[in-house]
Amino acid sequence: MCRRTDQDPDQGQDPGAEATGVAFTALLEDSAEELYEQAPCGYLSTLMDGTIAKINTTLLEWLGLSRREVVGRMRFIDLLTVGGKLYHETHFAPLLQMNGEVGGIALDIKTANGQRMPVLVTSTVKTSHDGEPMLVRTTIFDARSRRAYETELLRARQMAEDARRQAEADRERLQEALAVLQQSLLPAELPMVPGLEADSYYHTASPDLLGGDFYDLFPLGEDRWAFFLGDVCGKGPQAAAVTSLTRYTLRAAALHDPDPVAVLTTLNTVLNERYRSGDPRYCTAIFGVLHPGGGQVRVHLASGGHPSALIQRADNTAHYLPTPCGMLIGVLPEARFTAAHTQLFPGDTLLLYTDGLTEARTGPKRELYGDDALRAFAAEQPAVGPQALITALAGLLAGFGDGLDDDTALLALGVPAPLPTPASEDLT
Repeated sequence: MCRRTDQDPDQGQDPGAEATGVAFTALLEDSAEELYEQAPCGYLSTLMDGTIAKINTTLLEWLGLSRREVVGRMRFIDLLTVGGKLYHETHFAPLLQMNGEVGGIALDIKTANGQRMPVLVTSTVKTSHDGEPMLVRTTIFDARSRRAYETELLRARQMAEDARRQAEADRERLQEALAVLQQSLLPAELPMVPGLEADSYYHTASPDLLGGDFYDLFPLGEDRWAFFLGDVCGKGPQAAAVTSLTRYTLRAAALHDPDPVAVLTTLNTVLNERYRSGDPRYCTAIFGVLHPGGGQVRVHLASGGHPSALIQRADNTAHYLPTPCGMLIGVLPEARFTAAHTQLFPGDTLLLYTDGLTEARTGPKRELYGDDALRAFAAEQPAVGPQALITALAGLLAGFGDGLDDDTALLALGVPAPLPTPASEDLT
């Protein structure tokens, strides 16, 4: 019995290959004329003067015109809007004449009903065998979807830009409001004290954050003056509320009993009772009383957890006025505060400051500026009064740059140095 080994060539043929073959056959049956007329883009050919010699059906349908209205009667420029015509004359036509082709130019064509249709235009000059230009072939693509996308993109970009401007305006208004509020927590200006010079400075680390540093100088009567400087824990509106309460409490307590330890004890009681049940709030502060007279000023002060005051002497030395063991104000119902006394003579200056100064980061290793550096800096400055010392410290703070990340308050109190005696008076 013989087995048939040959196979029908039509058996086992891939159905997908067969379908592909059918599709190619249908494609080959398309005539070149049909491909030209029904192409998904517009085609037209113009003479060198722009007269339209040939145009496909697709472009005629976009324009809403008949072939009779266009061919031999209109020029390419007649299809464009006013702006398109201007661009064609000033850019498109000169580039085409120079280079022989222009590609991907965005223009608008004008339809029969007056509508604008965005398109992308590419033109090429066809030349004769001897290189003479004969006609211009132009392809026009529908750019309505692209224009809609670009419009939406521009709208989104504009919205983002408007939002950015609004955010900047809101931030500026917030900064202005914070600056006004910050100034309301500080004296507008320091009073004139007989026999004493005074100056102050406040450095804001960030205009977006409300700091809690504060200071003041005010009269107590009977030739006595009170001063204080301190720092509330935290930043923002809550810290500002504590600052306001602290300032008014210190002023009121000083009028009742000006003893520095008693004043800080009253403040401790107020803060502890106010914030004991909620978010605990506390501060550090130095409070003192000045007794000017006889060309000098006696100083009696007390500290609650605050950096020691610094004294710049007339002989160009500087040292701290120790106030050890002073506790934070407001943490415990009962707190211990440290008192100290000193005298300021002509040319001496007492400097109070918040820890933003000594805790600034300096150098490549971002080390703390520190107490020793501050004492050395004060000793290097000419002992010519509070204003000169504050000016020098303001420059120092500015030099810290981004190493200064906390607000800093400065208050300097000093006895004026005697004026130099004229040489003529010495001779008499």
